[in-house]
Amino acid sequence: MTTEPIESTERTESASHKTVVVLDFGSQYSQLITRRVREAGVYSELVPFDAPWSQVEALDPGGIILSGGPASVYEEGAPQLPDWLWDANLPILGICYGMQLLANELGGKVIGADRREYGPATIEVDDTSPLFAGMPKQIDVWMSHGDHVEAIPADFTVIGESGKLPFAAMIKDNIAGIQFHPEVVHTPLGQQVIANFLTRICGLTPDWSSDSFVDSAVQEIRGRVGDKRVLLALSGGVDSSVAAALIHKAIGDQLTPVFVNNGLLRLGEAELVQEVFARHFGMPLVYVDATTNFLDRLEGVTDPEEKRKIVGDEFVRVFEREAKKHGPFDFLAQGTLYPDVIESTTADTKAAAKIKTHHNVGGLPADMEFHLLEPLKFLFKDEVRRVGKTLGLPDEIVWRQPFPGPGLSVRLLGEVTEPWLDVLRQADAIVRDEIEGAGLAQDIWQYFAVLLPVNSTGVMGDYRTYARVCAIRAVASQDAMTADWARIPYDVLARMSNRIVNEVHGINRVVYDISSKPPSTIEWE
Repeated sequence: MTTEPIESTERTESASHKTVVVLDFGSQYSQLITRRVREAGVYSELVPFDAPWSQVEALDPGGIILSGGPASVYEEGAPQLPDWLWDANLPILGICYGMQLLANELGGKVIGADRREYGPATIEVDDTSPLFAGMPKQIDVWMSHGDHVEAIPADFTVIGESGKLPFAAMIKDNIAGIQFHPEVVHTPLGQQVIANFLTRICGLTPDWSSDSFVDSAVQEIRGRVGDKRVLLALSGGVDSSVAAALIHKAIGDQLTPVFVNNGLLRLGEAELVQEVFARHFGMPLVYVDATTNFLDRLEGVTDPEEKRKIVGDEFVRVFEREAKKHGPFDFLAQGTLYPDVIESTTADTKAAAKIKTHHNVGGLPADMEFHLLEPLKFLFKDEVRRVGKTLGLPDEIVWRQPFPGPGLSVRLLGEVTEPWLDVLRQADAIVRDEIEGAGLAQDIWQYFAVLLPVNSTGVMGDYRTYARVCAIRAVASQDAMTADWARIPYDVLARMSNRIVNEVHGINRVVYDISSKPPSTIEWE
């Protein structure tokens, strides 16, 4: 079986694989650099630009990539290179702001341009240099910068230039800088640039795969858990299901999965999860209906951050109660993914900011009685799907569309009540039914209904109505870090709108969300 490269989520002292560490200087593309390195078969992690050497050293680094960023290197307070960088004597690739940092630090000169260069460009490259080996002499790239390098440091060689930009790329030994962004799809040969840096400059072997991830993760889980027991928070989605299969492979009957019906699930979800789990997993499932607990705590709450934290806290309280019945348990396992960690983190750097709290990351209470076990927390969704296939999970689990842990509470804008949850469930079921019936499910990353806290005037029959507005959200994505709105055929949209208005009492208007991420998030709250 052939598997695509993927990185491990847990590091062990015995691991022989090196890590490429991406220092985040605030670029919107920083996470994408990490993905591209992993896609080239090398493990990579993103850390703040001011991370201490102890944190980087623990990752066993084989190379450093400096991301882009919005600042100007010559401005007071701009993020600068860490003190440990030169003593570490590691290969370095500076991208955009990263190149400017290298130039500024090593004696070159960076200036502000008359106007920002943003968009496609063509540069001439030196195909004898290791960074551009095997590439044509002229390549198309994507630029996004306001400053540029006017003079490169002494002993560096220019290996890329254009009419507008005489210093588009430079190199000296194992230190290289490029002004363009190789990580975006608008640089067609960007992946080859990254691969050349990894193999020809860092000397790394691209040997990460879903098989190697499973092997190393199993060993790490066994080493950490020992003979103790693990309670798994199972949602029935792909993330927690893959986590269940992986942990069960590692520790067998020491794992007890618990599925909590929080009253915020989609129509028929509780029954479906139990039925699918019974068919495909060789372990008992504990089912808990905690609808009343969650809805009582959410009563009167309208702030989305508070909703997420309440849901996260109540999940833990339910698990603590179940642990007393079925335990004792030392660990709580979750299907947390890298995007959850990224968006929830109030970063240790001024270059990044928290987007929103995820109920299973920033929403967890500080006084919970478990140690967390999150074997997937550095994986993106598509990587998790590949791990699921490696573990032998069926397509109906691996290809389930994502569903947020806080469930419908973040799709019912405003106060969460049982009557309006029922309205939203019915509308959401119609959206899913029409998209799946049209054969579009595999082409759309996520699709769902959102109930807005506004009413609009309508006419139904001979009567005026004043009812809620339903929004349909459908996006195309690879990993949820970025997303574009799905171009659903008009006839499918028309059927969804017609059915929702006619079949769901309480809604008289349907709108379609055509926002991308960024600037919007996939979920409305």
